[in-house]
Amino acid sequence: MSRVAAIDCGTNSIRLLIADISGDNFREVHREMEIVRLGQGVDATGQFDPEAIERTLSATKKYSELIQSKGVEKVRFCATSATRDASNREIFINGVKEILGIEPEVIPGTEEAALSFAGATKELKHTQDPYLVVDIGGGSTEYVFGSEAVQYARSVDIGCVRMTERHLKQNPPKPLDIQSAISDIDKAIYSAAALVPLKEAKTLIAVAGTATTVAAAALDLKEYDRHAIHLARIPTEKVFEIAQRFSLMSKDGIAALPYMHPGRVDVIASGALILSRVMLATGASEFVASESDILDGMAWSLSQSSN
Repeated sequence: MSRVAAIDCGTNSIRLLIADISGDNFREVHREMEIVRLGQGVDATGQFDPEAIERTLSATKKYSELIQSKGVEKVRFCATSATRDASNREIFINGVKEILGIEPEVIPGTEEAALSFAGATKELKHTQDPYLVVDIGGGSTEYVFGSEAVQYARSVDIGCVRMTERHLKQNPPKPLDIQSAISDIDKAIYSAAALVPLKEAKTLIAVAGTATTVAAAALDLKEYDRHAIHLARIPTEKVFEIAQRFSLMSKDGIAALPYMHPGRVDVIASGALILSRVMLATGASEFVASESDILDGMAWSLSQSSN
């Protein structure tokens, strides 16, 4: 049995998973998430904000202490969209290396997609395949199609933080701004559809915070409950209804929702809008919400590596 730790550092959040893995047996030891908004302003400036780097390295230090206290044997740190885009990423990468003593990986969108697919589909029955796994992040969205393995994958630079900073800064957003965002989103989906057969999947799985928060809204949860959300099937019409509702709400109204994480308040309207356009483009009647994603895929990859 291997005790492994995976750290996924995205545009909006940094997350840690510690797990014991033996063969096909997976036991979660610890999982946590912190909103650090590493990608703050990257879409406009092409650089990390020093304060965003500081917030993220502070969270990394906390994770490093937890990893040491839990007797972890192998660690993997993957940085995604914002780090790919930032011209001053070496400052951040060197900071992580100093804290964890390992080389952080700035992974391409295709690898991000493959890891999300592995994490999301591991526990599903193959009678439900082929799958389309959609991972809506802060800076990018991954589309992955396959059955037992990835057949097609595409990453596009459309995410909830990027769309908020680019189009939906006002609260609530103006109709014209929503239309501009839709135009951007649809263009990106069209680009993904040139490679990935979006309409051919038997099961659409949506992972990460946007999808799970929309699921929490659809289930009308009185608090965020990952066990209630995991593998819940959310009808398309519910997604449209929730996206419309979030786009009309004030930040205070969104913040008051009992299942809403404070770090998602200002970006959930953009995220739900992206998800609603994905549902429209795929023609799916529902999506399966999964709490297992790139983080779980990274943990599985560590258990299979010989390093």
